[in-house]
Amino acid sequence: MPSNARLVYCAAFTRYNLLVNLDDTIVAIATPSGRGGIGVVRIAGPEARAIAAPMLRLKHDLEPSRAAVGELVEPCGADALARWASPVDQTSGHEFLPASERAGAPAPPTHGQSQRIDDVVVTYFAKPHSYTTDDIIEISAHGSPVVLRHVVELALDRGARLAEPGEFAMRAFLNGRIDLTQAEAVRDLI
Repeated sequence: MPSNARLVYCAAFTRYNLLVNLDDTIVAIATPSGRGGIGVVRIAGPEARAIAAPMLRLKHDLEPSRAAVGELVEPCGADALARWASPVDQTSGHEFLPASERAGAPAPPTHGQSQRIDDVVVTYFAKPHSYTTDDIIEISAHGSPVVLRHVVELALDRGARLAEPGEFAMRAFLNGRIDLTQAEAVRDLI
């Protein structure tokens, strides 16, 4: 851990009483759990843009405080090709038909291609003009919990850390964006 890392004891905002590094890039689903029309995944921290860039195919470059329409994609390297071709579901362990025998199955991706997952609207908030005063990327996708969890997993694979409950509000409070009463109201909602 860098010597200049900012660590904060997080007892007031969570039940876990953990030390959190305020210089980490964090990710979490920002909308209530369950199904909804739109779901938002928030990535905040110094590496937010670098983490989000490989999973997005945008029609326009990101500009601060502007929404950009694009696609959520999964970059297809050798590991993704192996998962696609595997006859065993990686999460459940159940076997299914090999890719070549699946009726109506799409052609396998080639190395270097990316598979489209969903249409998204991406908003970039540049520091210090954001809720937490960090760079923030908000990815608004269709509200399926599966899609939102996948976005979080892609961000975690690229180096983000899963945010603790209330950590976005804690960062906003510590950076003077919200007062203690507002922070406590957010905590009560969580």
